[in-house]
Amino acid sequence: MVFVLAIGAACFLGLGFVLQQHAAQRAPKSDMLHWRLIKDLMQMPDWLLGVCFMVLGLVLSALALDIGEVSLVEPLLATNLVFAMVLARVLTRQSLGRSGWAGVALIALGVTSFIVAGKPQGGGQPAGELRYWLVFGIVAGLALILVTTARHLPLFEEATLLALAAGLLYGLQDALTRSTAEKIDDAGMGAALSSWQPYTVVLIGVVGLLLVQSAFEAAPLRMSLPALTAAQPIAGIACAVGFLGDRLRVTPLALTFQALGLAAIVAGVVILGRHPAMPGSTKDAAP
Repeated sequence: MVFVLAIGAACFLGLGFVLQQHAAQRAPKSDMLHWRLIKDLMQMPDWLLGVCFMVLGLVLSALALDIGEVSLVEPLLATNLVFAMVLARVLTRQSLGRSGWAGVALIALGVTSFIVAGKPQGGGQPAGELRYWLVFGIVAGLALILVTTARHLPLFEEATLLALAAGLLYGLQDALTRSTAEKIDDAGMGAALSSWQPYTVVLIGVVGLLLVQSAFEAAPLRMSLPALTAAQPIAGIACAVGFLGDRLRVTPLALTFQALGLAAIVAGVVILGRHPAMPGSTKDAAP
């Protein structure tokens, strides 16, 4: 069931990202990193459809995180780029070709290698307050540094850094979603709503949405979606192991194949993200 929910989430997220970028490319560049960008995008039907798909993906990913470990769900969510390719191929009428199939194969092999080698499982001892906030602060701090640096770069490079920042925040959001689900399971909805985690999940989602839409507006999808897709599972796994108590096998051989698996996922994401089927210009994105 975890696999079904996570792959379903990846499907809706991938389709949603393509539709959102298809709309965001038409928004005024002066709207970047301003809330009026969201207001302008809300007037575009294809963006609203993309957001609906994304919300469905987030709901399915939350259900997957409720019954599975973050370190298991995150690599599966990285397959969203494969589903993005399907819709992007329809929009651009480009065939997948050898490079496209190579990217798909690398992602599939990378996910399989990481899961088989790492055997992610929960039940470990959650981190104490110091380590919890240390991991939280490192991930959030890196995202802030990326956004600050992006503001001083050309649009194409800014899009990549904004997407990386959003990916880090989404990985943190996934870990906090799992933490919230555990509170609900253990002590009920009231106890969960009296804690800070669910509100932080919503706040991160809103900030992440602005960063992603700004990245989509700044440059073609191939400059942003690979960075977003690669950063999210790495941040999510780091948070899960860092403060949720997820456990991975730590033998030298297992660690080697886990590292190779993550590297293959990142490589596959980059290859697919730069494939000609991905919308590559404002002209491609126009209706």
